[in-house]
Amino acid sequence: MSKLVDNFGRQMEYVRLAVTDRCNLRCQYCMPAQGIDIVPRQELLSYKEMYRLIRVLTELGVKKVRLTGGEPFVRKDFVSFLEMLSYNDLLDEINITTNGALISKYISKIEKLEKVKTINLSIDSLEKDKFSKITRRDVFSDVYKTFEILEKSSLDLKLNVVVQSGFNTDEIVDFVRLTKDKNIIVRFIEEMPFNGKGQRDMQENWTFKKILNEIKTEFKVVEIQSEKSSTSRNYKIENHKGTVGIIPAFTRTICNDCNRIRITSTGTFKNCLFDDGVFNLRDFIRKGASNEDLKELFLRLVKQKPENGFIAEANRKDGRASESMSTIGG
Repeated sequence: MSKLVDNFGRQMEYVRLAVTDRCNLRCQYCMPAQGIDIVPRQELLSYKEMYRLIRVLTELGVKKVRLTGGEPFVRKDFVSFLEMLSYNDLLDEINITTNGALISKYISKIEKLEKVKTINLSIDSLEKDKFSKITRRDVFSDVYKTFEILEKSSLDLKLNVVVQSGFNTDEIVDFVRLTKDKNIIVRFIEEMPFNGKGQRDMQENWTFKKILNEIKTEFKVVEIQSEKSSTSRNYKIENHKGTVGIIPAFTRTICNDCNRIRITSTGTFKNCLFDDGVFNLRDFIRKGASNEDLKELFLRLVKQKPENGFIAEANRKDGRASESMSTIGG
């Protein structure tokens, strides 16, 4: 069976699929206060089309899918789609990224889906007022309730914290303290320019090294050997149940081992977070493409994958990356 291998010998085994461009929050690093121009529903991939794309990709060696948005739980019948996707016998793992405001009532049902392994919960502050300022919504209590339920569930829990200069850098140590008695992974993410506002100065961005040095002011950390294709560099702290990770999303020091591709909610295939999309799968399907046509297409598209995110951004038709992360798929 053919595998999805790019020109640098990297095999694609992981797809990030955005199920919607809609979100119930308005996080400052993700989109403008007024939101973004959401697309008409008929322009979104249907669940049936998503299932088909994932099935074809698994026949080409993809083993893992992460479902994102926008906020995936905003889309009607998302949990039913999770159940549908679980029937794919070639798929090893399904993971979900969520802001936590809507998921709590579904957690017990999700726990019963064997292939759903990990929930990534986005939570950028542990302080109610600061959280509301970052997200522009008053939902902190709902999100923290979700955190508490997930921490006690059978699902693996990762907290995603986007480190934003002037907003939450003073809470880095507080987040690390959560790993003392909780078997969770707290991951700090370098802020990226995908906020839907256009180009902006990233000089004040907190980089991987700066985040790590802040952690070291309070804790002695030991780096853990991670999987080759890991998106984060991970650390253990003595006598802590959980671990800490840092995702160098902006400085892009993890590109060499990238095994990921992306599909946006409107069907745009992306080889890299920083490219501007290389093909519209939705239109290709709706014009009558067969599964064999899709396989041939995927095999061809991954050959266009750039060596790293800097090259991908330099090759964009519209210049520097600046669209909303909600549009791309978080």
